[in-house]
Amino acid sequence: MQFKLSDIGEGIMEVTVKEWYVKEGDKVSQFDSICEVQSDKASVTITSRYDGFIRKLYYDVDSIALVGKPLVDIETEAGQVEGPQEDVVETPAVSQEEHTHQEIKGHKTQATPAVRRLAMENNIKLSEVVGTGKDSRILKEDILNFIARQTGAILPPAPFQEIRPPPPAAVAPSTPAAKPKEKTSPPSISTPVIPKPVFTGKDHTEPIKGFQKAMVKTMSAALRIPHFGYKDEVDLSLLVRLRSELKGLAESRGVKLSYMPFFIKAASLALLHFPILNSSLDENCTNITYKAAHNIGLAMDTSQGLLVPNVKNVQMLSVFEIAVELNRLQTLGAAGQLGTADLTGGTFTISNIGSIGGTYAKPVILPPEVAIGALGKIQVLPRFNHKGEVVKAHIMNVSWSADHRIIDGATMCRFSNLWISYLENPASMVLDLK
Repeated sequence: MQFKLSDIGEGIMEVTVKEWYVKEGDKVSQFDSICEVQSDKASVTITSRYDGFIRKLYYDVDSIALVGKPLVDIETEAGQVEGPQEDVVETPAVSQEEHTHQEIKGHKTQATPAVRRLAMENNIKLSEVVGTGKDSRILKEDILNFIARQTGAILPPAPFQEIRPPPPAAVAPSTPAAKPKEKTSPPSISTPVIPKPVFTGKDHTEPIKGFQKAMVKTMSAALRIPHFGYKDEVDLSLLVRLRSELKGLAESRGVKLSYMPFFIKAASLALLHFPILNSSLDENCTNITYKAAHNIGLAMDTSQGLLVPNVKNVQMLSVFEIAVELNRLQTLGAAGQLGTADLTGGTFTISNIGSIGGTYAKPVILPPEVAIGALGKIQVLPRFNHKGEVVKAHIMNVSWSADHRIIDGATMCRFSNLWISYLENPASMVLDLK
């Protein structure tokens, strides 16, 4: 049986094979994992629909597999299937806590997805690593110790390799001493010869694929949007005090409470008054669709690149419920396990670039959305209070971008003012919470 890769939705026509869980000759049963593939949307685990034996793998790791083309050949018992089947069962990639088994070179290797990813990034075969965990499970420390033992044999690809100094120039043999003169000049001090380093690094080229390919496509589409930029600053002094009071309570419930849930909820409350910022414009620029759900995305820096998962239906969630969902998305993002459902359907985006550094930014709209905000880092700066006294204030800068084809500057300014008012006086949010 030719086991073909079926359509996995979102118009995806090709995926990258990230890891094989089987090899030729292996016996598989229904729902056994065959491989993990990555599209420009998410990582997906492909599972078997049949009982049988793997007879052929059509792709190597990191190769591009095409939808509708054979993935593997499976030898099945007669009568198990009536005719050719093109569907494959697709399951979301496993969570960080679940353990995955991998058949390599005739024996079973056990490791978590995070450990397998670390091994893959360093070009290490798990079959070559001795596991020290329970039931010979390979731990992160085993991978790190294996890398250390290689003494530099495994290196990530980089254009800079090494700098070798050229061999020192040959020194001419000294000539016989000349006949001494009556008057001799003082000996001259020779200038040391410093060899110039010779750079031996080589350029390397690699294809754009996976999430990076999706970013190229999205940002190219964003170039067609006329961006209107608007910037302001927010005094978060009261919010800083409120979060410090609630942080311990949230942790007692097992949830990390950052400032982002407050930023996201305030945005949702403001979008209720300015729904055009939560809309989309069709390709012909003839219709505006106002989105009922506030699916607010959070730009996230991951090992796979820039990803923008979104919190669904923020208009129906409390600040604590938003924090719970953010914790889940951040955990999946760190493990590289964000699914298609988490990465699609966004209607408005906030980028917390300040968590890395910087104050102002120029965020780029993610089509088909029409607005995005970028948050700077929180700084302690002097400001005047209502009495004219200089006080310490926690200041954050915000930068907005809006699609100027349907959003004018005044609308963006009024939305920002309302959003800021909720954050500068967080108690006012209580009046509009539902």
